[in-house]
Parts: sequence; structure tokens; C-alpha cells
Amino acid sequence: MTTLFDLQQVTVRYGQVHALQSIALEVLQGQRLALIGANGSGKSTLLRVLNGLLDRELTGQIVVQKTVQQAMLFQRPYMLRMTVQNNVALGLWIKGIAWGQAKSLALQALDRVGLQAQAARPAKALSMGQQQRVAFARALAQKPNVLLLDEPTASMDPHAKREVEALMQDFATSKNEELMTLIFASHNLGQVKRLATHVAYLEQGKLMVYLPVDDFFNAEKLRSISPEADAFLKGETA
Repeated sequence: MTTLFDLQQVTVRYGQVHALQSIALEVLQGQRLALIGANGSGKSTLLRVLNGLLDRELTGQIVVQKTVQQAMLFQRPYMLRMTVQNNVALGLWIKGIAWGQAKSLALQALDRVGLQAQAARPAKALSMGQQQRVAFARALAQKPNVLLLDEPTASMDPHAKREVEALMQDFATSKNEELMTLIFASHNLGQVKRLATHVAYLEQGKLMVYLPVDDFFNAEKLRSISPEADAFLKGETA
């Protein structure tokens, strides 16, 4: 399997604060990697490192496979004051695609997330779950092979959460396109069990554990590898 990201001794500092400390991590094509840990553990920072959003604060080495085309979704999607369709089309137009074609491609992307009927509505009038689906469409219109997601279902009601999880599952397992890689931060351990193939547990900017999902949720095995991760799981599930 192709290595998409190879991080060696990656450290991120904000003044005297170490957001990440000597991270060594390899992400393979087709993985669904969940990043878990308490608030402030470094999950969002690591996602931004992978997305190339941090530079001056960073030391260490990052090798990104040249075929990587990535898109990132944030916890609260930002919607411009325009229609749903135009919110998706704008990014394509900025990349140089003619406006008419961009709008057509936007409709196709909205159809994939079940929102084609909402194309003419103001994006800001949609529910939070629908806005996150628009964000998915906006990302997928760019034809990425890596999706980075920062708490994509936080603060959603159960129905909206299930819809977004279904999209994540669908895009990760679709047979109609290049194998998608998902890297997502989550506090929802049920979601991690349902969606992830691998789990990375971070604590105070350090990568403590990196395991296949079944091994991570094997209490005996996890306890022998990382008492800290075991204690975190017990605290989250108590």
C-alpha cells in the first residue's frame, strides 16, 4: 500500500507551548485514521500539519506523496452569503473552471450528498447537518483522494450525525473512484469504532498509540501498550 504521508520528528511550537512533540507517523492510502485524545492534545494541529497549513511553527520532516490531492472539512463549515450551488461552484471557478461548468459540477456534487434539491436556497438558511453536507460537496467537487475532517459531527443532533457518518463511509468505500483516505479527529468513540481502520491517540502533543482499530479497543492489549490511552478510554466510557 502506498505511503501518502510520512512524518518524522515533527514538532509544532507556539511560543513556549508544544502543540506537537516529535511526532512520527505514516499514513497509507485507503486508511481511515481516527485521531483521538482530550481537548488540547494536538488533534487539530496534526490535521493542519497534514493539510500544509502550518509552516513557520514546524520543525521535523514531512514527506507527502506527489499524487495526494486533499481537502479539509472543519467542525463548523463556513458558508458564504450565496446559494448552496454557488458555495460549491466558487472553489471550482477560482481554480480556473468556467462558471457555467463549475455550476454544473457543483450540482453533481450536491446530488452525491443528497442536496441537489436545495441548490437554489441560501446556504446559511440550512441546518448545521445540511451545511456540513454542503461542505462535503464543496470538498468532493475538487476530486480529492484524501479527506481531512476536524470533528465533522460535533454539536449535531443524532439524525444529522448519522447522515454525515454515512457520507464518510460512502466516500471511503466507493468503488467508482480512486481509493479515498480519511483522517478525522473525533471525541465520539462509537464513531471511531464504526468508521476507522486505525486509531492514533494523542496526549499533550505526543503520539502515544497508533494501532488498528480492533487492537486499540482490545482493553488487555491497549493496557499493555499504553496505560495512558487505557485510562483515557476508561474515562470516556465510564
